[in-house]
Amino acid sequence: MKILITGNMGYVGPPLVSHLRRTLGDVHLTGLDSGFFGHCLTGATALPEHRLDRQAFRDVRDIREEDLEGADAVVHLAAVSNDPMGNKFETVTDEINHVSSARIARVAMEAGVKRFVFASSCSMYGAAEGGPRKETDALNPLTAYARSKVATEKALEALSLRAQNVVTSLRFSTACGMSDRLRLDLVLNDFVACALSSGEITVLSDGSPWRPLIDVKDMALAIEWALTRSPEQGGHSVAVNVGSDDWNYQVRDLAKAVAQAVPGTRVAINEAAPPDKRSYRVDFSLYRELAPKHQPRVSLEQAIEELKAGLLGINFRDTDFRSSQFMRLKVLESHISGGRLDNSLRWRQ
Repeated sequence: MKILITGNMGYVGPPLVSHLRRTLGDVHLTGLDSGFFGHCLTGATALPEHRLDRQAFRDVRDIREEDLEGADAVVHLAAVSNDPMGNKFETVTDEINHVSSARIARVAMEAGVKRFVFASSCSMYGAAEGGPRKETDALNPLTAYARSKVATEKALEALSLRAQNVVTSLRFSTACGMSDRLRLDLVLNDFVACALSSGEITVLSDGSPWRPLIDVKDMALAIEWALTRSPEQGGHSVAVNVGSDDWNYQVRDLAKAVAQAVPGTRVAINEAAPPDKRSYRVDFSLYRELAPKHQPRVSLEQAIEELKAGLLGINFRDTDFRSSQFMRLKVLESHISGGRLDNSLRWRQ
């Protein structure tokens, strides 16, 4: 199988490539990435891309048919990847996350690619009162990032109906866990970094919002399923919540779990904070039904311990890490202020 992975030089790419290389055997892997975060390595002893057969450097807005020729599958990770970046670069977020994603899928299908795996997000449920959200429930995207995921899913469904390809939109829970390109702008990762650097976790909300989480290794496991599933497992096109009922946590419980793993850590919760509208629990029963052999395997305690070990392994002690390259928005802002990127997030010559 020949697989093209877009956005492979980010947070999820390194563990995904390692997983696919280990589990799929004789597979040809090509990465395609603009390289914004290629230098943001954390503890890697070798460039993660050495596991690829080929690395292409290209903006996904400029992908060409020849980039897709001969591929059996596309794993589309590339995106402006969180709410702070989406808020600052709202127009660009739509261009990259939605418009280019729909175009890549169309060009891929025209080039004969039979499978398309889209890294979607449970954030599209937004503020969701009541029980855990199912795939058939109404969507309530609150941010540019979430809206872009909804728009792309709709475009993919329309394309798949025409082409009869196998299209899988994986609505991932909030990512966490250790990676060769670690992000600390994710809730659990941030809490572990706070505990290790300052001995204090400050929860800016009242701690009540719900977040479903998933370790990056289990994200890779889900992508493996999407690459190998038959159309009988969900149909030619399916959008599915990916995660585990055991990983539906309130933010305050995540903070307490990290404090328990890092003795001496204090937890400060802002009980007077206004409600955080980004609160949702998610139902994962469809994923359990469709992918029984690819269910999440990493526990919250294991994810915390691996983050702790990874950060200690690079002697992490930076109390000002929210201004560092661990934060994706800060990396983009550094590129722009240094004249390397323009405001449309394109490299300057």
